[in-house]
Amino acid sequence: MLNTVVPDFSLPATGARNFRLSAQLGRSTVLYFYPKDSTPGCTTEAGQFRDFHAAFKKVGCDIYGISRDSLKSHENFKAKLELPFDLLVDADEIACSLFAVIKLKNMYGKQVRGIERSSFLIDTKGVLRGEWRAVKADGHAAEVLAAAQAL
Repeated sequence: MLNTVVPDFSLPATGARNFRLSAQLGRSTVLYFYPKDSTPGCTTEAGQFRDFHAAFKKVGCDIYGISRDSLKSHENFKAKLELPFDLLVDADEIACSLFAVIKLKNMYGKQVRGIERSSFLIDTKGVLRGEWRAVKADGHAAEVLAAAQAL
């Protein structure tokens, strides 16, 4: 998928908005997929993307977090962490399937399907320029920012 145009998709977003990837043409975009709102790793990751938000904006890059959580859960998570970017609802796994981030995980000895923490950097022409899979939450946002600054 790297260095190819990402197919268009649309998802509900916080703030009563609708996100459409094709509307991002002309701006670079980070899509970061995370397992669940308000969990420790996801809170760390969202907080670090929040803290680097101004630096991402400075290079013309927008950030969107994506999980399968409900819009209500996203709104609460966004408010609690004062996130300056929207969270996208992928209850039907549209984007999750497109980016192949759904994996079997072990949860308390049981196999469950869940989102593997992953991020994708898309350039101004809609081409995938960076992908990070199975990442650790802490420090990841800085790595993505360095790639966005290098575009």
